[in-house]
Amino acid sequence: MDTILWALLGVVAGACIATQAPINAQLGRNLGVPIAAAGVSFVAGAVLLWTLALIYSRSSGIAINFAAPAPWTFVAGGVLGAIYVFSNIMLTPMIGAAAVMALSVAGQLIGGLALDRIGFMGMAVRELTLGRVTGAILLLVGAMMIRLL
Repeated sequence: MDTILWALLGVVAGACIATQAPINAQLGRNLGVPIAAAGVSFVAGAVLLWTLALIYSRSSGIAINFAAPAPWTFVAGGVLGAIYVFSNIMLTPMIGAAAVMALSVAGQLIGGLALDRIGFMGMAVRELTLGRVTGAILLLVGAMMIRLL
C-alpha cells in the first residue's frame, strides 16, 4: 500500500510541475520580464518551505544543522532549480506545456540513469540494463512525438 501512495505522490508532484509551467509563463508575460516570474516563484516556494521546515523542526525537536552540509550544496540545488523553472517559463509559450513536460521528464530520466550508474552523492549504484536504456529511449521517442506530431 505504501508503494502505491508514494507513486501517487510522484504523479501529483508531476501534475503540479505541469500546472506550474503555464502559470509561471503567464506571470512572466504579465510582469514583462520572464525571469522575474522565476524569482517570484522561488520566493513564494521558499516562504512556504521555510515555514514548513520550522514547524517540523520545532514539533519533532530536531534542530536544523546548517554546519553539516558541504557549502556548495547550499547553492547547487537552487541554481539547478532556477535553470529548470526559467527554462519552463521560456519554453512553455513556445512549444506548449505537454512538450516541455515530456522533454523535461526525458532529461530527468537520462540524468537519473547517469547519476544512478555512478552512485552520485552516495546513492546506491544501479547498472544500466537493457530494460532501463530501452525505457529511456522509448521516453525520448515519446517526447519527440508529443513535440512534433
